[in-house]
Amino acid sequence: MAPALLAVGMLLGVSACASNPDGTTMRPALAGPEANDPLEDVNRGVFWFNDQVDQAVLRPVAQAYRWAIPPALRDAVSNVLNNVRSPLTLANNLLQGDWEGAGVTVERFVINSTVGIGGLVDVAAANGIPYHYESLSQTFAVWGIDEGPYLVLPFLGASSVRDAVGFGLEAWGDPVTRVSTNTDNDWANYTRVGLTVLDARSTYFEALDDLRKNSVDYYAAMRAAYRQQRDGYVLNGKADPRQYPSIPDYSQNPDP
Repeated sequence: MAPALLAVGMLLGVSACASNPDGTTMRPALAGPEANDPLEDVNRGVFWFNDQVDQAVLRPVAQAYRWAIPPALRDAVSNVLNNVRSPLTLANNLLQGDWEGAGVTVERFVINSTVGIGGLVDVAAANGIPYHYESLSQTFAVWGIDEGPYLVLPFLGASSVRDAVGFGLEAWGDPVTRVSTNTDNDWANYTRVGLTVLDARSTYFEALDDLRKNSVDYYAAMRAAYRQQRDGYVLNGKADPRQYPSIPDYSQNPDP
């Protein structure tokens, strides 16, 4: 599947604590009509279920993964997963009319697939060509399609109508998935899904623990965090006029 737990990616991507690193007060979590969450009661129930799965299964497994696998090897896993996603990123670059981004995607894929030994080493990033993430939900946003109501999906986590449709279409149409399935190599898809989950949950281990510890309302904080991450992708790093709180970078923190 195309990064198969965008669950974890959506669920995981952020921390919304009480204050910014510079000590200023953060924008509070979205609430009321602004939250665009008409199914909040149902969403909270699904969120509780997902959280129980995370605490009982995903977090312990991710902690064991971090203990057993050295950081350099975990970085290699992340690099390979990013490289394998290149066809989807390229397709979305083209659908968005982002020709410069498409060129960067092709350049990164060629460099990392050859000099980078199949993507194990992100040689392109080391030479000033950083990884960028593009998805079909971002493409829909560029096309002006409204996000629709906020949703929490079982196992997959935070989403919206637009993002859920985009994720589903990518999961079905991902070229790597199609090739693996059509050649009876389903093991490759299962391996990719498992590694994606481990990589995402491991990367944001501290972020989720911090969010859980410091949030008055964990659900509302996660909802705001998901929107911040999603809007950051859609804006491609441009300033967001709504001034969401900043996200600490936990990806380089030492292991617990």
